[in-house]
Amino acid sequence: MSRTVQCIKLKREAPGLAYAPYPGPLGVRIYNEVSEEAWKGWIKHQTMLINENRLNLADAKARAYLAQQLEAHFFGNGADAAAGYVPPTK
Repeated sequence: MSRTVQCIKLKREAPGLAYAPYPGPLGVRIYNEVSEEAWKGWIKHQTMLINENRLNLADAKARAYLAQQLEAHFFGNGADAAAGYVPPTK
């Protein structure tokens, strides 16, 4: 049986992550307060940030930017929108 968390992003109880997806205290907080569904949403948003901003993950500044965006996405006012991203039209 999977564990559930009161997801800070979805504002409801949902299945939690199987392990802390990030190192340190932030990873523990994510594990305790973020659902698997919300984490998958972050991964999609992070991918857009990397692609649209042409981030080089070998660059420490790019990794620091993503860490800051991760924290803002879940525990702040929200992450930046991907520059230049236009959602597909139906």
